Amino acid sequence: MTLFERIKKISSERGFALTEVARRAGIGEKSVYAWKPSKAYPDGITPRRETLEKVANVLHVSVDYLLGNTDDPNPPRASDKKPMTKNQELIAYSIDPDISDDEREAIIEMVKQAMKFRKRL
Repeated sequence: MTLFERIKKISSERGFALTEVARRAGIGEKSVYAWKPSKAYPDGITPRRETLEKVANVLHVSVDYLLGNTDDPNPPRASDKKPMTKNQELIAYSIDPDISDDEREAIIEMVKQAMKFRKRL
């Protein structure tokens, strides 16, 4: 199943037209239809990760499900993730208070790696 087919299927199951998904995700309606396979793009056009995250959030599924990496449409629960320490939260929020949780976690990982590297010097 292609990205477009998965989005179309889950949208239908959730009771949304594709135009409504695009509107709620804050992306152009034409963007969703650009992901549909065609002669020019047999696999469709793959959107940016940020765009996929917006669509996944609207549909309450994981990005991995949309990309076909899993057949489980349910995103990981927040309770499955290890909570950030207070210092980690301060670092992540000081960089940009409007970033996603995944971006914050990536920043925290980079900081941890930098700290390990600094200790080796």
